[in-house]
Amino acid sequence: MKKFLLSLAASLMLIASAHAQLIPSLKFGVKGALNFTNLKSDGKWLNSDTKTGYQAGLWARIGAAGFHVQPEAYFTGKKIKGSYEKADGDVENGTFDFTTIDVPILLGTRVGVGPIGVRFQAGPVFAFKVSEGGSLSKYTDFENYKKASTGIIGGVGADISKFTVDLRYEHGLSNLSDNKDRSQKVKMWSIGVGYNFL
Repeated sequence: MKKFLLSLAASLMLIASAHAQLIPSLKFGVKGALNFTNLKSDGKWLNSDTKTGYQAGLWARIGAAGFHVQPEAYFTGKKIKGSYEKADGDVENGTFDFTTIDVPILLGTRVGVGPIGVRFQAGPVFAFKVSEGGSLSKYTDFENYKKASTGIIGGVGADISKFTVDLRYEHGLSNLSDNKDRSQKVKMWSIGVGYNFL
């Protein structure tokens, strides 16, 4: 009888756990991050070194059965330092800063118990240009930059009660410029901290 009761209790716990996993959950929060951006060009045109930028925005997470979708929206400042070789052979060193509205749509899974867990996420990211500046901006052909670009993003994160921590890598899929002779793609690491209101 004792073994039967233990088996019954264990079965009920498993059923309850499985049922809880099937109930959709919704989370909503804010996030800030530091990013480290590199612009990679075809050939020698304005390749860059990494410089620290920032992200600030909102995220939501809708999940069930151990999987989730996490749409996000961020105001992102991307900064680089680099050099530009002019037609006369002189090289100008400087910085280039540009801001975008970034919208990642992440698919992921979470492993953990209760308020503590580890997440694995990946998906597309859509960036919409806002502005640019810096001493190298006159060489970047920014007027020919596309209004929107796409990339893929992926990473690992942790949930600790209502706080989140994320480490991600973004790789640009589309060239930033319509000028085929000045094609560039974004490569960016970011590390961020967020807070969940729900």
